[in-house]
Amino acid sequence: MIQTADRLDTINEYYFSIKLREVRGLMAEGRPIISMGIGSPDLAPKQEVLDALTNSLHDDLAHQYQSYQGLPELRQGFADFYKKYYNVSFSIDNEILPLMGSKEGIMHVSMAFLNPGDEALIPNPGYPTYTSVTNLVGAVPKYYDLTEANGWYPDFDALEQMDVSKVKIMWVNYPHMPTGASGDLGVYERLVAFCKKNNILLVNDNPYSFVLTKKPMSVFQIPEAKEVALELNSLSKSFNMAGWRVGMIVGNPALINAVLKVKSNMDSGMFYGIQKGAVEALKNEQDWFDDLNEVYNRRRELIYQLVHKLGLTYDKNAVGMFVWAKLPNNGVSAEEFIDKVLYEKNIFIVPGTVFGSNGQGYVRFSLCVKEDKIIEAIKRFN
Repeated sequence: MIQTADRLDTINEYYFSIKLREVRGLMAEGRPIISMGIGSPDLAPKQEVLDALTNSLHDDLAHQYQSYQGLPELRQGFADFYKKYYNVSFSIDNEILPLMGSKEGIMHVSMAFLNPGDEALIPNPGYPTYTSVTNLVGAVPKYYDLTEANGWYPDFDALEQMDVSKVKIMWVNYPHMPTGASGDLGVYERLVAFCKKNNILLVNDNPYSFVLTKKPMSVFQIPEAKEVALELNSLSKSFNMAGWRVGMIVGNPALINAVLKVKSNMDSGMFYGIQKGAVEALKNEQDWFDDLNEVYNRRRELIYQLVHKLGLTYDKNAVGMFVWAKLPNNGVSAEEFIDKVLYEKNIFIVPGTVFGSNGQGYVRFSLCVKEDKIIEAIKRFN
C-alpha cells in the first residue's frame, strides 16, 4: 500500500463533496430532492460576456499559454472596477493579480506567508477552506469567535487578550459567509490597526459585496490597509461566473509579488477566452447588480416563508447569497435537523457546524434556487 503524505491526515474530504454525493445517491433512487446547499449561481452572465468569450476563440493568442499576471486589459478592468465601486485605486502593473477563482488565492497566500508552525487567525464560524489550507501548509489554525450577540463581528477585547506572537495571517470575510453580517468600515479600521500593531497580514475575502448589500465595501477604503492587507475578490457570485473560475487579489506590490512567486509555479495562466469574458463582465453597470438583486430578493422572501414553516428565526438585516437561520432551543443538533428535513421532506440545507463550532444551533439556506422550487419546498410543509 502506497502511503499518502502526512498532510492528508490534517484534513478531511470537503463537506459538500461528501454530502452532495449522498444527495445524488438519493436522487438516483428517484427522490425529488430540492438542494438549497451550495452558493452556486444558477443564472447566466450577460450575453455580451458570452459573446466576448466565443468571439475570442479565433484570436491568434487564444490557445497559447497566457501571462501569469493576466491580460493587461483584464488588470485594467479590475482596476476600473475597484475605482468605480469601492473608490480605491490600484496600479495595474504590480498591485493586481488575476486568479483562477479566489479559492486558489487562499492556497497561494498561505503558501507565500505561512511556515510550518506559524499560526493563522480564522473566524469561527467561517469558510472551511481557511482551516484546511492552513493545515495543508503545516501551519496551525487559531480561531477567533464570531457570535450573534456581537453581530458576528470580532470581539476586539478578546483578540487583545490572545497570544498572537506566532500569528502570521488573519482571515476576514465581510460580507460574512455564512452569517450574512454586512461588514462595517469601523470594523475594518480596527482590524487594520490590530494587524499593524501585531505585524499580521490581514486578508479580506470579499466575494459577496454586491449581493443584496446597500453599498459595496473594501478593506482598502481604510488608507493604512495597504501596509498590511490583501483582498481577494471574485466574479463568481456577483457576475454569475462561478464555473469560469476567475477572480483577483489586490494589495501592495511586495505582497502581490510574493503571491505571484507561488502562482507562477502552480499554473500556466488563465485561459484567454475566460479573460476576455471577464473583461466584458467588469464593464457591467449598476443596473446589472440591481436586476440580479431583484431576483435574489424575491427568492429570499420565499426562503423566509420556508424558514417560518420550519420554526426557525433569522436576521432580516443580513446580506449576501444565503439565509442564516437559528434553530429552536430544543436540543436538536444542526446535523440532526438537516438530515430530518432531507430524508422526510427531500430538501437539502446545510448545518451551521460545517463552518465551525459557533455554527451549532444554526442552518444555512442558499438563494441559488429558482422560485418555483422554493415554492414547492414550502408546499411540502403544508
